[in-house]
Amino acid sequence: MRARRRTTVLAASLVLALTAAGPLAAHAFASAPAAVTDQVGGLDTKALATALAGLPDTDATAALVRVGGTDGTWRGSAGVHDLASGSPADPEARFRAGSTTKVVTAAAVLRLAAAGRIGLNTPIQQYLPGLLGGRFRPVTVRQLLNHTSGIPAGDGLGNSFEELYAHRFEYQTPREVVASAAAKGPEFAPGGKQHYLNINYTILGLLIEKVTGHSYASEATRLVLKPAGMRSTYFPGTDPRVLGPHNHGYQAVGRRDGTKEFVDVTEWIPADEAAGGMISTTADLERLLTSLFRGRIVPRPQLREMFTVPAGIDGASYSAGLQRFPYEGKVYWLKTGARYGYSTMLGATRDLSRTLVYSVNSTDAKGEGMNPVAERIAMAALR
Repeated sequence: MRARRRTTVLAASLVLALTAAGPLAAHAFASAPAAVTDQVGGLDTKALATALAGLPDTDATAALVRVGGTDGTWRGSAGVHDLASGSPADPEARFRAGSTTKVVTAAAVLRLAAAGRIGLNTPIQQYLPGLLGGRFRPVTVRQLLNHTSGIPAGDGLGNSFEELYAHRFEYQTPREVVASAAAKGPEFAPGGKQHYLNINYTILGLLIEKVTGHSYASEATRLVLKPAGMRSTYFPGTDPRVLGPHNHGYQAVGRRDGTKEFVDVTEWIPADEAAGGMISTTADLERLLTSLFRGRIVPRPQLREMFTVPAGIDGASYSAGLQRFPYEGKVYWLKTGARYGYSTMLGATRDLSRTLVYSVNSTDAKGEGMNPVAERIAMAALR
């Protein structure tokens, strides 16, 4: 799938339709009761509960939220498991985590760097000769991690939702995606700009496989998921299903009369596994945050890469796997993710005084603006 640039600005966007094969059912939404637990500290629990009110609606069918840290904890869920049954959303459900996968990929690369198996200043061409071709200058591993490589986006199986949905059970290998990107030539000289693109992490997935001799999924699990205790998280490969308990994802499709219908997009073979293929839970993503920020996954010398934005590049905000976001007098390090039907975010202050993980079953997860439900959650949790 073509990588899309996402800008993390709460007021504008933290995250970044088809004729279905068969008729689409219209739905009249009836709000499902929200489930809420809290340990009140410095949190606005009323605002958090309000953020989940009224689900499902035309913007989202479900939402799962975990706020934590030394300021206090809060857990909430709202909406429905699926539109057909209207049963309450499962608060422990798995979901497509999208680009929050990049946090895991970056951590795996940095662990291998700490072990001396990857050099952050070493050109990727030394590890994967011939991958990019002669038109590209040397691109270092660090430049892939922080999106300053200058490698353009690869081609996917379509550009519109209609095209992508029609090909949702087809699979592109990472090397096919990279080959389509390399054929375009460089977008800019390495290190000259920062452009957030999936292609950088697709290549890092290939790097992990090359230096270890094992699949990306097995190494990401060994190096990151297991040490973090992420027992409900996995990489689906070419299986289009979400295994285990999960809430369905939907894409809103506009009708000529101005109303919307909803296509179930839960089953879909994900592209770019190392860039966005992971399936996880809010509890597991919270475990990832806390373990990572406390230095339990990546040794502290390499962990600094995750909290370092490249200097001298106008507008740069991405580090290795994360994004720096100053808000309300604090600095958060976060990552968003989006797959059709699912919008996700994990983020925290460096000292873990405030953490936030959410999964919103967005009905327009690939839209340019931030999902209104996700925005309400973030505004309430990060204030």
